[in-house]
This record gives sequence, structure tokens and C-alpha cells, in this order.
Amino acid sequence: MLKVKMNNSKITLYVVSCWIFAAFGVSAMDDFLIKFFPHVYQTKLHAKENNYCKYDNWLLQLFTASLYISALVASFFASKAATKLGRRTTILIASIFFIVGAVLSAAAENKLRLIFGRILFGVGLHQSNTVNIMFQLFMTIGIFIANLNYGTSMIHRNGWRMSLGFAAIPAVILLFGSFVITDTPTSLVERGNEEQGKASLMKIRGVSDVEAEYKEIVACEQAKQVKHSLKNLLKPASIPPLVIGVLLQIFQQINAIMFYAPLLSSVITEIVNVSSTFVSIYLVDKVGRRKLLLQACCQILFEIGTLDRTLAIIVVLLVCTYVMSFPWSWGPLGWLIPSEPFPLETRTIGFAFAVSTNMLFTSIIAQLFLTMLCTMKAYIFFFFSRWIVVMGLFVFFFLPETKRVPIDSMVERVWMQQPIWKRLF
Repeated sequence: MLKVKMNNSKITLYVVSCWIFAAFGVSAMDDFLIKFFPHVYQTKLHAKENNYCKYDNWLLQLFTASLYISALVASFFASKAATKLGRRTTILIASIFFIVGAVLSAAAENKLRLIFGRILFGVGLHQSNTVNIMFQLFMTIGIFIANLNYGTSMIHRNGWRMSLGFAAIPAVILLFGSFVITDTPTSLVERGNEEQGKASLMKIRGVSDVEAEYKEIVACEQAKQVKHSLKNLLKPASIPPLVIGVLLQIFQQINAIMFYAPLLSSVITEIVNVSSTFVSIYLVDKVGRRKLLLQACCQILFEIGTLDRTLAIIVVLLVCTYVMSFPWSWGPLGWLIPSEPFPLETRTIGFAFAVSTNMLFTSIIAQLFLTMLCTMKAYIFFFFSRWIVVMGLFVFFFLPETKRVPIDSMVERVWMQQPIWKRLF
């Protein structure tokens, strides 16, 4: 938006249904390990001897990382597909990828088919994500539902197939939902369907007086038609948001603990994860981006190394404290902040860089985390805690507050007022 003001609107059932439709770990199950990773299963049997290394296997890690690797590849085509086909069609295609991926994964009889199904999940993931805090909310809800694998883990032999196959359920809902929702006003205007865009905006807002906001959307889309290239990202106005966007995506990897969390404890932590996301939705425009990020860095630093079994409850509470801080700060704001400060002419390509960075580093962490845990043992917590200090310093010195700052005032009101970035202008 080019101006900071509240547009005339109200929450409608249609909007709520769009939120739901647009956003919807078996690797610890013994039967899954016996079938695909027997060496890991044998190592797990001797976990008391070396609990840190029981899942250290590059193929098992590839099973996790392949989703993000395929999402990274898909990122180079997703934005063009959304521009040409529209958001609604893109969501429909994504749901088909999800369903096929779920079926292949659940029916897999060898590692190749298993990982191929995971790759299709990754393509669908990048095709369907919506860049806002609601995306983070429904992503955490989805992770929580996925972590209910604890129940299927007790079903002998085929429990893992049920867990992987259940992914088709939200995908089917997503598929039917793509026929219910319409394209966004921005997408319709972007493809030249201006009258349909206005009608869609009225449907979303639930009111007929949308002229002012509609003109802003048209103006924004006209500004985005300016030819942009990689060279434009090196212009002073684009460098600060590019650096900030890329680094925020790298720093999001502190949430690596969620990749391989034990099933029962992950259910507990994901309840905290989902609940805490609502905090960000409520506070992001009241408190501001910087304060939420800095507060989270302080909270996350309350980490632990190794504790005796008798202190297991304390461990869970501390992990919940760790997890709690992420979904109200670095989780949603890692997506929100990069989408705000780019100039209109480089917003699409700039944000694409940020998202691709996220997928790249997520796949790297997913591939290396278990090996790092095996090698570093309890010291891995100190490794991440040092990065948290770096993150806090980065926010304090390099990240200005962008709350309620219009795009056309970003240079004058933000970058030229910030002690470090103003040197570029």
C-alpha cells in the first residue's frame, strides 16, 4: 500500500475460509526405520551407549532435506506461475502435487519412491505458501497436526504409511477450496482483469466502497510493470531490504530443533508453537518488529546443555520456552519484514531471493543437523546460542522499525535515518 490508513472492510466468512484453505515425523518410527533405514534402527537399539548419534544417517537426513531442496528449485518458477495462472490455479496445482506426493510416500516400497514423494511435497509447499503472518499460523497448525504421529506410531507395521498418507487430507481440502475461493484482487489486476479484481476486492472486504483501495492496487501494479533486473537490486534503495531479508531467512534456522523432535515431546512443543503465533498476530503492529525480535533473542538464550533424566520435566519446560519465542518473532516476522520495505520495482525479485535463501539454508540444516548433533553433542546448543547473540546484534544495529511506514516513504523515513544504512545514500 502507498498510504498508511485503514481501508473500509469487515471480516467475512469468505475471508476466513480463504485463510483456512490457503494454509493447510515418521523418521522416529521403528517400522519405518526397519523398512528403509535398518542401519539407523540398529543404532537406535544402542541409544543408551550414544544417544546423540542414533539417527545420524545422510539418507535419513536427505529424506527431510529433499522437501526443501525441491521447494528451492520450485521457487525459480513459482512466482511466474502465479503471475501467469493466478493464485487460485496455483493453489489447485499445489494441492495436486501434495496429493500425489502423499500417495507415493504412503505406498513407497523403496527409498527412491519415498524421497520422490517428498520432493513433490516440496514443490507443492512452495507453490501454495502465502507470505504473511497467517501463513506462519497455519503452518504451525499443520506441523502440530503432523506431530500427532504419536498415535500412529503405535500401529505396528503400517503406522508410518498412515502418517504419510494423512497428508493427503488437507491437500484434498485445499483442492476443493481452490474451487471455492477467487483470485486475489492484485492477481486479477496484474493479469489485466481489472473489473474482476474490483469485484473480488468487494467480496473480500464485504463492502461496496473499495474505490480508494482499488486505485492503490492498480497504482502498485502499474509501478511493478517497470522492467526490473538483478542490477536494480544493487541500487541503494534495494540493498538494505535485500540484506535484511536474506539474513532473516538464514537466522530462521535456529528452529532446527523442530525437525527431529521426539514424537511425544513435539506434540507438547507444537501446542506452545501454535498458541504463541497468535501473540505475533496481535502484537506485531502494536509493539513493532524490532522489539519482538530482540525480546525473542533474550528468551531463546535460556538454553541448556545436558541434564540428568530426573530433570526431564525441566528440559521440556525450557524447550517450550525456546519454542514459544520463535512463532511470535523470528517465525512470522522472518516472512513479513522482507515483504515490506522493497521498492515496488524490485519487490518481486527481492522477496524471491529471500524465500530462496530460506529454502536453501533450511535444506542445508536439515541435511546436516543430525551429523552436527552426533559430532558436537550437547555443545550444539552453545553453537546455536552464539548465533542467537549475532541475531540480536544484527537486529539492534541493522534493522530499523518499519511499522506503519508506507513504501514510498521508506528511503526518507527509514534508511536515511538509520546510522549504518544512511551511508548508502
